[in-house]
Amino acid sequence: MAIQEEMMVAGVEQLVRDLQHTVRSGITKTEKWRMQQLRALLKLVVENEESLANAVFTDLGKPTHEVVIYELLTLATSCKLAIKELKKWMTPEEVPVPPMALPGTAMVVPEPLGVALVIAPWNFPVLLAINPLIGAISAGCAAVLKPSEISPTVSSILAKLIPKYLDTDAIRVIEGGVPITTALLAQKWDKIFYTGNPTVGRIVMAAAAKHLTPVTLELGGKCPLYIDDSVDLKVSARRICQGKWGFTDGQACISPDYLLVQEHIVPNLVETLKATIVEFYGEDASTSPDLTRIVTANHFRRVTRLLDDPRTTEKIVHGGERNEQSLFIAPTIVLDVPLDVPVMLEEIFGPILPIITVKGADEAINIILDLPKPLALYVFSTNNTVQERFVTEISAGGMAINETVLHFTIAGFPFGGVGESGMGAYHGKHSFDTFSHKKGVYRKGMDGDAEGTFPPYTIARNNLIRSFLTEDLEES
Repeated sequence: MAIQEEMMVAGVEQLVRDLQHTVRSGITKTEKWRMQQLRALLKLVVENEESLANAVFTDLGKPTHEVVIYELLTLATSCKLAIKELKKWMTPEEVPVPPMALPGTAMVVPEPLGVALVIAPWNFPVLLAINPLIGAISAGCAAVLKPSEISPTVSSILAKLIPKYLDTDAIRVIEGGVPITTALLAQKWDKIFYTGNPTVGRIVMAAAAKHLTPVTLELGGKCPLYIDDSVDLKVSARRICQGKWGFTDGQACISPDYLLVQEHIVPNLVETLKATIVEFYGEDASTSPDLTRIVTANHFRRVTRLLDDPRTTEKIVHGGERNEQSLFIAPTIVLDVPLDVPVMLEEIFGPILPIITVKGADEAINIILDLPKPLALYVFSTNNTVQERFVTEISAGGMAINETVLHFTIAGFPFGGVGESGMGAYHGKHSFDTFSHKKGVYRKGMDGDAEGTFPPYTIARNNLIRSFLTEDLEES
């Protein structure tokens, strides 16, 4: 461990105490402070568009166009929504009071959980670092942001920019690797927000359990896509290719992981996907400036291990080329691999797209139900009955019909997983809620009581209380 990192680990406990002091001062609870920080965060994104996009390109080879669409524009939209709706979100909500509590009023008051830890991933290193901060700030929390060390350029620029724009008494950025993350997780937080994989998610949850800290886990898994013969294959292929290879080259938790395709359209779909890949990235995708590269050599070897399983290699119908020096793996299609090969058992998180032939929706649904609940479910069908079957029969974090990944950009949607794909949700008001506690506040003056609730419990008082049991019973 480097000396600087050792010093940072030693200082983590003091940092948490400092942030707790800030929260206790009450400054973060004010609407004025929250609004100032949200506007500053929006300004940070807008004023540093080019440098942020360049940083992502340096770490991931991600085209600037993708960074602007899926990261910066999405962040700006989220900030603007929070600025517009903050007052409404903060406003206590009045709820009805039962007869025995009259005269009195009941309000649900949202309050900040306190000091939050946000652990961000490398694949959308700007978006998935700042987007949870929007929720934390909106809710009135102080926060520590831990960017991913796998995207070091972005981590460095966030560590420089955030103190220039935001209140450093309440919002801090801590860089570093596993030792720093371990030190952070050892502290007592009021909220932990983690985006990443289920393996680390279990570590985060175990650490949080020691202090009974609430967690939001944005994880992943295998996101299935079913497609039948009712759709336009060319339109569908373009949307599938964009969601798979045009969205960080498959290195995204909501990228389509595998396709379940109605059997008699498989040949045409495969050929249409091949043609679309060439349309998007040219005959030699390794020369395309529009295809993100694999993030590290370790991830490159992980993905190629999936491809190099003999039962998968023999099923390659497109792609398969790779170059470790440039961290390039071609957009690859494998057809009808066995369901027990690694590429079908593990989250791919890369540019491999397995296609599994099915007779129809029944078989596809059964395959999906046999696997852990997905973070995203995609259905390509114009048949309303088929659409509704997938909506009602399959539990998933989110769902898109006749499109991929774009549901993530809808600021008002709850985004989160279910089961192994995660717990909790954010975006829009859901971000505000995930960093808030809803406190019930009951108020009553000194005049008037519901006498029927006090001893002595006379027959008259008993009859009065019982009358509330049967009140409006016939109508209900």
